[in-house]
Amino acid sequence: MPDTNMTPTPETETAAVPGTGNLKISVVSSIGMIPVENAAVTISYTGDPGKPLEVLTTDSSGQTPVTSLPAPPVDLSLQPENEQQPYSEYNIEVTAEGYEPVLVSGSEILAGQLSLQPIRMNPLAASDEEEKVVIIPAHTLFGDFPPKIPEEEIKPMAESGEIVLSRVVIPEYIIVHDGVPSDPTAPNYWVRYKDYIKNVASCEIYSTWPENAIYANILVIMSFTLNRVYTEWYRNQGYNFTITSSTAYDQKWVYGRNIFENIDYLVDSVFANYLSRPGVRQPIFTSYCDGKRVTCAGLSQWGSMYLADQGYSTIDIIRYYYGNDMYINTADIISGVPSSWPGYDLSQGSSGDKVRQLQTQLNRIARNYPAIPTVTADGIYGPATARAVRTFQGIFNLPQTGVTDYPTWYEISEIYVGVSRISEPGS
Repeated sequence: MPDTNMTPTPETETAAVPGTGNLKISVVSSIGMIPVENAAVTISYTGDPGKPLEVLTTDSSGQTPVTSLPAPPVDLSLQPENEQQPYSEYNIEVTAEGYEPVLVSGSEILAGQLSLQPIRMNPLAASDEEEKVVIIPAHTLFGDFPPKIPEEEIKPMAESGEIVLSRVVIPEYIIVHDGVPSDPTAPNYWVRYKDYIKNVASCEIYSTWPENAIYANILVIMSFTLNRVYTEWYRNQGYNFTITSSTAYDQKWVYGRNIFENIDYLVDSVFANYLSRPGVRQPIFTSYCDGKRVTCAGLSQWGSMYLADQGYSTIDIIRYYYGNDMYINTADIISGVPSSWPGYDLSQGSSGDKVRQLQTQLNRIARNYPAIPTVTADGIYGPATARAVRTFQGIFNLPQTGVTDYPTWYEISEIYVGVSRISEPGS
């Protein structure tokens, strides 16, 4: 299992002064993961959209510089009793030649945190210049959302074949139904598994919390998701999706929302993990709730923060809520990647087929992201390969070490697969 005791320090992050948070915007085409260069990005308060605060331009990687913006005091996100909103909200409007304009309304900024706002732009059709609007609702810890309908944590394994998988697999994509299960008008979205987990975690908890609490919540979210995947829960009811965005049935997911850098990195580091009990093959269906407005038999989100503040480790937090026979497990298979992580970090002095594969993938990614220098695919991890890896890490919000560790290997694999495809699944 990869090391989870790492605090990310990407060089793209700039320290936020008290009362401010940071924002980095990444703009790509909805087809082929092509970064959109020279896009005009206008940032304004959601409550005052007519007065721009910043006007930025994307670089060759489709990204803006990191920008500092006002945010409420960090203590507001650490105390559930406060009625004041603990984050500020911004509108982000993006225009680019050859693409439909995009407006994101309600992108959240927390004090002291780096927010990563993805923007996907549709190539402009001959007769269609309508603005695409993404509305981010209130955070689940602040807004009013339906409580989860209780379910058994272990689903019955009938001989009828309702459980169709023989082992736990990390899927490449899951299909999210953006509404309650019975709503046929709600759209379905194909979402990369890691992106889904990052989105849900950014919806469900605050990134200002201690790392052990964030990791515990991410584990619960991943195990919940993988139980839905493993048991084919909705497909066995005749639906054509994996999971919903309704908090009454599943977990909150918001199309196009921002995610937070520390959540992004932690998910990259532990995405193959889930929770299990001895003698139970399926990932445990881990119920959870905020623990203040709504209580449940599973993890309390605010409670997990308090326990982490008291020095509880991640597994101690998990066992506090689910019992001492709950364990962190690792999936057997990760779908959609050319090959698995070698089991050790690749760095200067490394050599062999895994290094050659890495170099080949980086060279293909560099065709879409020209800031990444191309290297000779000779299977030798020299200074040039380390520079290419370091540049990749900076673009994709990883610590810029020049070392290909577990999260870097799989991020390179994922981006390589994405840019190699002519098009991606759509909604």
